[in-house]
Amino acid sequence: MEQNRLAQRRPAPPPTPSRLPDLPTVEIALLPLRAFLGITFCFAGLQKLANPSFFKASSPSSIQSQMQAAARHSPIHALLTPLSSHASTIGLLIAFGELAVGVGALAGLLTRVAAIGGALISLSLFLAVSFHTNPYYTGSDIVFVFAWLPLAIAGGGAWSLDGYVAQVTARRRARRTAHM
Repeated sequence: MEQNRLAQRRPAPPPTPSRLPDLPTVEIALLPLRAFLGITFCFAGLQKLANPSFFKASSPSSIQSQMQAAARHSPIHALLTPLSSHASTIGLLIAFGELAVGVGALAGLLTRVAAIGGALISLSLFLAVSFHTNPYYTGSDIVFVFAWLPLAIAGGGAWSLDGYVAQVTARRRARRTAHM
């Protein structure tokens, strides 16, 4: 009996990475990736929206000029050429898509959907813009395609709104089951 009281008084050892409660190392490891991709895509979307010359067809840095230049060498030139007449609309879709994907990654909200969206945006930029970068690994778009895949597979983890919603849902189900 005395031994039980002594055991109860001893403070628990501090948590170590191998003893963190309910936080697998993978979920912790994905936090920096979520933060980097989220910040980068939010910045890219906001930068496009804040730059008036991005939507001005006469500007050499406009989305229309970029699409026309990319269409010359892109493997998807047959798709880009007719779409260049709708460049401003496509530019808005890209900018808002990047912003939505970035916010989703940062908040961990619909993380898998955001990651698939980010991978698709990155893949389209790779095929349209940086496909002929030589050597291929010096173009960032292909790296972004693969950087999104762990989040598409694993989701946002416990430290995300997705994780919070999953915990709340699990508690509610447990309460309902206990009351039955």
